[in-house]
Amino acid sequence: MNGLLKVFIIGGYGIFGGRLAQLLASEPRLTLMIAGRSQDKAEAFCNSLQSQAVVVPFRFDREGDVESQLREAAPSIVVDASGPFQDYTDPYRVVRACMALGIHYLDLADGSDFVKGIARFDEEAKSRGVFILSGVSSFPVLTAAVVRKLSAGMVRVETVTGGIAPSPFANVGLNVIRAIASYAGKPIELRDGRHYALVETRRYTVAPPGYTPLNPIRFSLVDVPDLKVLPELWPDLRSVWMGAGPVPEIWHRVLNACAWLVRLGVVRSLSPLAPLMYRAINLFSWGEHRGGMFVVAEGRDIRGQKMERSWHMVAEREDGPFIPSMAVEAIVRHCLDGKEPQAGARPATKELELSDYDALFARRQIVTGFREPAPAGTPLYRRMLGEAFDALPEPLRHMHDLRRSLVAAGVAQIDRGTGLLSRLAALAFGFPSAGRDVPVTVSFRVEQGHETWERDFAGHRFESTQEEGRGRFERLLCERFGPFAFGIALLAEDGRLRLVVRRWNFLGLPLPLWLAPRGDAYESAEDGRFNFYVEIGYRLTGLIVRYRGWLAPRPV
Repeated sequence: MNGLLKVFIIGGYGIFGGRLAQLLASEPRLTLMIAGRSQDKAEAFCNSLQSQAVVVPFRFDREGDVESQLREAAPSIVVDASGPFQDYTDPYRVVRACMALGIHYLDLADGSDFVKGIARFDEEAKSRGVFILSGVSSFPVLTAAVVRKLSAGMVRVETVTGGIAPSPFANVGLNVIRAIASYAGKPIELRDGRHYALVETRRYTVAPPGYTPLNPIRFSLVDVPDLKVLPELWPDLRSVWMGAGPVPEIWHRVLNACAWLVRLGVVRSLSPLAPLMYRAINLFSWGEHRGGMFVVAEGRDIRGQKMERSWHMVAEREDGPFIPSMAVEAIVRHCLDGKEPQAGARPATKELELSDYDALFARRQIVTGFREPAPAGTPLYRRMLGEAFDALPEPLRHMHDLRRSLVAAGVAQIDRGTGLLSRLAALAFGFPSAGRDVPVTVSFRVEQGHETWERDFAGHRFESTQEEGRGRFERLLCERFGPFAFGIALLAEDGRLRLVVRRWNFLGLPLPLWLAPRGDAYESAEDGRFNFYVEIGYRLTGLIVRYRGWLAPRPV
């Protein structure tokens, strides 16, 4: 495609269409036509958009004469970002109009039947020289790209499991809620039998290696295109399960309970409740402003051995809500570069690879990574950090690659809080007294996957045990000091290994994070040696102890 490309976005001032317009606004080779039922809203959105592209408002009524309206606009590409696609009385009206006028078409449809059904127009689209791509969003374009990456080395892919967890502060839009309400509790026929949407649940922790994981999240089965189009790409698939993990969890559980009412035939549909659900989710939100996604692929290698790999993605604050629109952004940018999709009508599962997303994610605070089950006997920190372990400086790798006992010795500088409460707290944990150039020895013992660390600061000893967390501590390092247990995230950042408390218990009783001890803790490498920095304080006490220094392994 040469010259100025005109992209006509139906629902252009809505949730997903608006975000797509923001993603494309930096491209001066584009004309963005922001289309919707309200001319005033379209104009207001255009005026608010900081854009290098040409931006034009356009009143569009999909229930009217679609072909005449598109003929007047004369776009190069139509993007349908409205929906819910499950509720259209004439679902392919826009598609037929685009083909009649020779206009390329993309949509962000999330309805499995709608996306799979687009293939009926394949021959006509080819004869007219246009591409008609459906489901151009996270489900199924991103998931298909991830599965292709995960399945490298697998001669057969047998199961795919995935889920998306939006931030509680990400406005997912009323149309998304309407779509979910329309199928909640309804049956979904899959290869492995009948399933029921929003009734089946699984819990999973999204955790890119070396990055702060999300909290363990409850995911519920949703009716998305992946359920029907992924088996066409991988014929050996026995099971595909895709879930959504809305938070706070209390609202998720209410939704599950309502879905059960539909499943049991108590009510016919949750569709009448969609506006109320939308208001409740957006008015009563709390938690971390973070979202994420995961995909797990299981299969067999050439020897018939089982293989499993997972992909994890975490998006911070406002960056996550842009991900569903990024597939369209990538395809439009490909068109600008002369790499437009082949003519034909199909689900867009083969149009992008994970590398296309990597370039888009790099512009925002979106972190991804891969994990594989660790072989038996793998050291604790290597298991926890996965692929991030090998990026650590050599002194840190050597200290934590523990397969047997190790003793390390060095020197520390120690500061102590001076208040009565801080002194009592330091005494209770056995923390050392203040001093300079204090000799320190740390003995590491490995026992059945656990590590015991005994620290000796010039005769002042205290110890803790470390293990891989489970349950609420999943994907966290669990460190125990007597009756206290701390869930610690291991963060590989700029050559350092930071340790950040994310959970804590007392005698197994969960305690609120805001009451936890605070302070910075990290490991680094300087002059080829292992360096440590640990600061522990509390709201009521101030500084309790701060110790920093270096260690070098020595023969046991």
